[in-house]
Amino acid sequence: MVESAPVALRVLTINTHKGFTPLNRRFILPELREAVRATEADVVFLQEVLGSHARHARRYSNWPGTPHYEFLADSIWPQFAYGRNSVYPDGDHGNALLSKFPIRSYENLDVSSGKEERRGLLHCILEVPGSHAEIHVICVHLGLTERHRRAQAKVLCQRLVKAVPPGAPLIVAGDFNDWRLQIDRMLRERAHLREAFETTQGGVARTFPARFPVLRLDRVYVRNVTPVQATVLSTRPWSHLSDHAPLAVEVRL
Repeated sequence: MVESAPVALRVLTINTHKGFTPLNRRFILPELREAVRATEADVVFLQEVLGSHARHARRYSNWPGTPHYEFLADSIWPQFAYGRNSVYPDGDHGNALLSKFPIRSYENLDVSSGKEERRGLLHCILEVPGSHAEIHVICVHLGLTERHRRAQAKVLCQRLVKAVPPGAPLIVAGDFNDWRLQIDRMLRERAHLREAFETTQGGVARTFPARFPVLRLDRVYVRNVTPVQATVLSTRPWSHLSDHAPLAVEVRL
């Protein structure tokens, strides 16, 4: 019996900063779309992406007529899912996933630890041609305080036990805000996750601030897949498209 060749999957994760440059000086979502397209990623994890914002829509002439995640997806990623986390008078934002592959199902888990800071986990199941199993992907944006992050990481671990089969391919990516690497150990020990940059380069990537990355906020964790290449996108044009440097990772299923 001839075994099938490993399936390659290109992943990108980025905190979109709601479509604005660092310090909110300029609306740059159209530029961001072109940069994301150029990566040729198969799956894109988005954090802080807008669903709507009525005031900004009136203010900016190049504001898209569709939700930001749909504008970014355009014709490149025919499948997308959105998890609305924060709702306010002008609109809403949250996490989103763009995929070149069918999204079989998705669910957004509210892991907020207070009224002011809304957070969520967007769990999608993908059908990837050539793969013998469904791929579980979870887009993450955790809180700014260590206490909240620990509680949210526990919910993530519980979710993995409850909803992800032990042998299923799994990718968990996004903005963990874990600059002290406190929950990193929890995810490794409780959920048996491996971080892609740690695996391929010996250390977790620095991603914030984008123009001179110092803090290790963004991660790509995997289980039952093999990371083969991992890159921090911290040069232009990325350095002025968000306050976080995106992460590009290639894995083999």
